[in-house]
Amino acid sequence: MVLCNLHLISLKADVSLGAFLSKLRQNGIKPVVQARVVRWMILPTEISIGHLLGRNISWNLLLFLKDTDSIPQGVRQDIQAIWSAACGVSAKALSSYASANAELLRPSPGSVAPLKQHTVEPSRTSQDLEMSPELSEWIAATPAPMREHPVSMLNLLAFHPGKINQYKAYGTAFSTKVGSQHGGRVKIVGKVAGGQAQDDGWEEIAFVHYPSVQHFAAMAGSKDYQEVNHRYRLGALKDTFILCVMEVDDDGDVVNLSRAREKL
Repeated sequence: MVLCNLHLISLKADVSLGAFLSKLRQNGIKPVVQARVVRWMILPTEISIGHLLGRNISWNLLLFLKDTDSIPQGVRQDIQAIWSAACGVSAKALSSYASANAELLRPSPGSVAPLKQHTVEPSRTSQDLEMSPELSEWIAATPAPMREHPVSMLNLLAFHPGKINQYKAYGTAFSTKVGSQHGGRVKIVGKVAGGQAQDDGWEEIAFVHYPSVQHFAAMAGSKDYQEVNHRYRLGALKDTFILCVMEVDDDGDVVNLSRAREKL
């Protein structure tokens, strides 16, 4: 296990993603992950709500940095707000991330899991990782190049006492069937070891790939997934959030987007 630092960043209004990432490179910092924030999929209900949801902050950027890298003071002047977590993660996952992730963002023909039909009725909200009318409407309104593009979901997790093993059963079912059959793939998982996230009470992170938001929605709308979700996941979690992001290149543009500069 090695440490890495996760940073959720709100940039000042006159600072672009590309300009900020350029300053990082000028200071010798190359993020493991650099991703544009798309939207909240699940909001925290107890933990970090003041930091994450208060003060009308619009989050722009997600970074994973090696433990040896820190954001220089001269670059921090471009930041309006920042929320951080130090995480213990697999050294192999970090060292192989770039090559494995390139294959996910630029999939070969025929390698993407086909979209499946929804098999359960929509729920009122998506807070329990269920399909909802609001999520359906948002996906339908999203331009096709973005709707069909790979996404990653940042999960922060806090558990009820004695329920971690129950959640591990969910993780096994996700990786072997109910997530993987929709193209879900865990890219980074780790234990929270410092930063505001540890102070607030978060325990673990998971950074998960989906071939598109449509695949994520198809999973949430499947009977097989919801049986596992309700059996293992929901009862194990004290709190959680899921943040949807799209990884960007050094210019701040979404990687491999079929039509340049589409907006959500």
